[in-house]
Amino acid sequence: MMDLTYKTYFCPWILYKTLMKNFQSLFFFLPLFVICLSCKTTPSVVGDSFGAGVSKPSESVAFADVMQKLEVNDSVKVVMKAKVGEVCQAKGCWMNLVDPVATSDDALFVKFKDYAFFVPKDISGREVLVEGVAYKEETTVDELRHYAEDAGKSAEEIAKITEPVSEKKFMATGVVLLK
Repeated sequence: MMDLTYKTYFCPWILYKTLMKNFQSLFFFLPLFVICLSCKTTPSVVGDSFGAGVSKPSESVAFADVMQKLEVNDSVKVVMKAKVGEVCQAKGCWMNLVDPVATSDDALFVKFKDYAFFVPKDISGREVLVEGVAYKEETTVDELRHYAEDAGKSAEEIAKITEPVSEKKFMATGVVLLK
């Protein structure tokens, strides 16, 4: 009786041709894959990000709403849209946020969680999204003088600081500059 199954033999030439064909397609598709991965897909509204960034930009609340919530609560975890009023000119390690629509004169003093990141020193006047916790705290005279020095205030202005101030503050985990 005759065996109808095919016998396969190891043929180096066929193996070489098969591998080369696969490598050629690999060399064609690999650069395309890398190019696709390197394309950054971010929303057109979002600019540079600092710290952890902002997890849910679509859920941001207005500056005035956060200030209103702080009247009732001791702290509020939030993503907020605001305008940068002032930035630390030494390192960019803190900033003051103000209402972008100027409905109030309130300001929030922002520090960055664990001193882990800084913002550029030239972003005053820009709108930002910040994520973190807004809270109330008393700031000591020494701390106020330190911040005034960081902001580039004169020696006379720094000497006028003689009493602690109860302030509304914000501990940011992430900041995103808006375009």
